[in-house]
Amino acid sequence: MRIKVCGITRITDLQALVDNSVDYAGFIFYEKSPRFAGNKIDARSVRETTRIKKAGVFVNAPLEQIQRTVSDYALDLVQLHGDETPEFCAAVRTFIPVVKAFRIGDNVNWQTEVAPFIPVTDYFLFDTASVKGYGGTGERFNWELLAAYPFDHPFFLSGGISADQAAEILEMQLPALFAADVNSKFEDSPGVKNIPLVKQFVKQIHSSIIK
Repeated sequence: MRIKVCGITRITDLQALVDNSVDYAGFIFYEKSPRFAGNKIDARSVRETTRIKKAGVFVNAPLEQIQRTVSDYALDLVQLHGDETPEFCAAVRTFIPVVKAFRIGDNVNWQTEVAPFIPVTDYFLFDTASVKGYGGTGERFNWELLAAYPFDHPFFLSGGISADQAAEILEMQLPALFAADVNSKFEDSPGVKNIPLVKQFVKQIHSSIIK
């Protein structure tokens, strides 16, 4: 079980993720987000940080902007969190691995909504559909819907995950569940991470793996 902490806006938080063996750090490049990283964290500092994979989160961004940001921040993968088409995902995937995010509501049609993206992505991410915006809302969707997930394609689980839910996530027994993606429930304020909570979550996930 990998761990991704999204919404990083401070280099001190990024280094803390490295120090606590977090697998992925997420940087949001969507200007309407309160966790927009573009004007808060130095690209060179991110670029020079090692021992963690860096994911850039984009919402309906032009291809050229994604390419430029990938280069500036030395990103390892791109998370497309908007209304991107399979064709757009395929274009991005020519230069970097792609995570396609889906906002889950009361139900999901796996074959029509999700299946077309399997050939053009490396991972999926399932987040909560919300009128508040594209992710980072702290709201949780009905995880029981994932019991019907019919594919082998690996996915990140997101949407209002809190530090006390590690055991519940590990007990889900979903073979394609690749990583837990946490954000707003691990903050003191938007973009300012509560590192003790991150440590607690990482320790619980890793200790369960050791057992």
